Amino acid sequence: MTLALKLLLAPLLAVASSLAGRRWGPGLAGTLVALPVVAGPILLITDLQHGRRFAAPAANAALLGLVTLALFAVVFARAARKLGWKGSLAVGWGACLTADLLLALLVVPPPIGLLLALAAAGGAVAVMPAVTPTGGGHGRAAQPAWDLPGRAVATAVLVLMLTESAAALGPRLTGVLAPFPIATSVVAAFTLAQHGHQLTAALLRGVLRGLAAFATFCFLVAVLVVPAGTFVAFAAALAAAVVVQIAVVRVAGRRPGRRPRGYSGSQ
Repeated sequence: MTLALKLLLAPLLAVASSLAGRRWGPGLAGTLVALPVVAGPILLITDLQHGRRFAAPAANAALLGLVTLALFAVVFARAARKLGWKGSLAVGWGACLTADLLLALLVVPPPIGLLLALAAAGGAVAVMPAVTPTGGGHGRAAQPAWDLPGRAVATAVLVLMLTESAAALGPRLTGVLAPFPIATSVVAAFTLAQHGHQLTAALLRGVLRGLAAFATFCFLVAVLVVPAGTFVAFAAALAAAVVVQIAVVRVAGRRPGRRPRGYSGSQ
């Protein structure tokens, strides 16, 4: 069961966000990829394997991991203006991992972690590169046959690497690493390689908008899993995350037909 979660859930998210990007543009795709469908299963697996008293501090630490996810979005978007996808990933991952190791030493109560995650997301939006709509065509560009399978495989490999290395690291480091930009890295790298840095920045702005729902999920798991149990905590956290995400999309005005110009095909 846990292996199925690792191999299927996150890759399906990457594919789903790619298809959403083809239909509605990179902003919505980024918002979708920010849902906790990678960190959520990681936290659930740690709960099932190590108990609720392991999962609670891991979920609390995951709130600090969202700070580093916001950092990744900014670093990748800025590096993308001069570097290719490989260089941007290297710089973004280096910054993210360094911050993760430092924040794993910090212990804060869940409400403070929630505020830090939301503040980091808001601050990251403020310093993101500006997005200038391109004047490209509006038609769909043909995509190679390996595009969606390639994204799914890349996501699955990254999930396995992270979960297998993080499982023995303890609740705090496991939690901080849970929001590591796995699906985000895949879709951002493909967007940069296929469509350039402008639409990559639009994608990552969507990711930052989605962090409010992600933070809500981690916060509720952290505070509910011990007193309420696994099922109630994760069900309530998921429901709240979906509600917040829907509200974010509506506030952002992301409706079908409002796709940025120049964005045809997948991100």
